[in-house]
Amino acid sequence: MTSRKICISLSLLAWLLVAVSCNHSVVTGSKLTLSNYDQITTGMTKAQVERILGPPTTVETKDMMIFKKTTYRYEDGKKFAMFTFKNDELDSKEGNLQREP
Repeated sequence: MTSRKICISLSLLAWLLVAVSCNHSVVTGSKLTLSNYDQITTGMTKAQVERILGPPTTVETKDMMIFKKTTYRYEDGKKFAMFTFKNDELDSKEGNLQREP
């Protein structure tokens, strides 16, 4: 191989390693990965969740008299995750993300 082909190959390999290490799906660029989902724990604020996953696909807020209920939904193709907040604190999460075989 010529030195130009080697240089291009090494550049592509470096780009792929950077992309994989960013906690994004390499194919879609989505931050909705099982690794990121697992980092999110009860009690986190909306801002903390958004720092990990970015802005939600949809947001629904209901005033329940005693507290405000907000649901963040993230979607990436068939994958989804929902996070329910009471006021600004994460109360529950659910989703269909699975570990890769």
